[in-house]
Amino acid sequence: MVKDNRILVIGGGIGGLSAAIGLHQKGFDVDVVELSTDWRVYHVGIIVQANFVRALAALDLGDEAVAAGFPYKGWKFLDMAGEEIAELPGDSTVTAPYPADLGLTRPALHKVLTGKVKALGIPVRLGVTFESIEDRGDGVDVRFTDGTSCRYDLVIGADGAYSRTRNIVFPHAPRPSYTGQGVWRYNVPRPRDLEWFHLYMHDDGHTAGYCPLTQDTMYIMTVTEEPGNPHFPPESLADEMRKRLAGFGGLLGELAKRITEPELVVYRPLEVCMLPSPWYKGRILLIGDAAHSATPHLGQGAAMAIEDSVALADELSRDEAPLADKLARFMTRRFERANLVGQMSIKLGEWQMNPASAEQSQAEVTAQMRAKLLEPI
Repeated sequence: MVKDNRILVIGGGIGGLSAAIGLHQKGFDVDVVELSTDWRVYHVGIIVQANFVRALAALDLGDEAVAAGFPYKGWKFLDMAGEEIAELPGDSTVTAPYPADLGLTRPALHKVLTGKVKALGIPVRLGVTFESIEDRGDGVDVRFTDGTSCRYDLVIGADGAYSRTRNIVFPHAPRPSYTGQGVWRYNVPRPRDLEWFHLYMHDDGHTAGYCPLTQDTMYIMTVTEEPGNPHFPPESLADEMRKRLAGFGGLLGELAKRITEPELVVYRPLEVCMLPSPWYKGRILLIGDAAHSATPHLGQGAAMAIEDSVALADELSRDEAPLADKLARFMTRRFERANLVGQMSIKLGEWQMNPASAEQSQAEVTAQMRAKLLEPI
């Protein structure tokens, strides 16, 4: 039996479920609580890259992930008219036999993760979270909102960017802050010959593009400056998204005409919350967006959460060192990598809002980061 065996995971999203899977596979006794009662996620597309695929493969989920999504060939950068500027083919060096780049819907990924949790028999309590958490030094006493209580060797807060666990453990930590931009997403049918993620660069700095998600579907997205963090009436969302795609040519200009149903538009203001190291205090640790919530400019949010989970399971199961030493090793592996992704994502957003300040193009930064993230987790 592994040391410090009993672990609570707070949050049933990408980070929490991948942590539960990785820890269970290493022999830990894991409980998961999730505040949501229906355990559903909103329907948006996500783009994932080689380090994401490698991390999921480490959790024995490579086959399921590829089957649930669409392997695409890499990234193409285009100007406003749709003329190609740069091409970044996928590199499957670290993912073979799986592809390097994958389009995936958020519900499809959720189904992959929840299916594995259920297959492994990991207990998940829905509609439940913690009432109180008290770290006693030799264990953490947790009282739950359903009136039960239990002691754990480690508590993992994977409860998202607005983490309640973070508020308890690090009451003076930064809260999510608005960056000045928002992201718009809309799903449409996929043209049969679309096999790349295309990213168009507007003259004013904002970006837009599209990516295949399945054999039949794709999604359109755009990241735009939104001064003052405005609220948009739900019935206006399709019109507002089309306005932000005005001026783009090529296939994107044609696809923008298909954005007609406001209830299918998903708009989110972009926020960031990057915690300094360490992400733990005593026997309570934060992972995923609870510790390093970044913007989607590099398409790395899900990957960073799953990498956290893989690295944590590795370090906790490696030897019989004290828990504090294991968590310190985890931070050594994760902080600089996750912080680099977060800071470069933020910088890309700043350059988009002020193109004159840009030190590199998005294509150059993306190429460098894709190569960097092929390095071991």
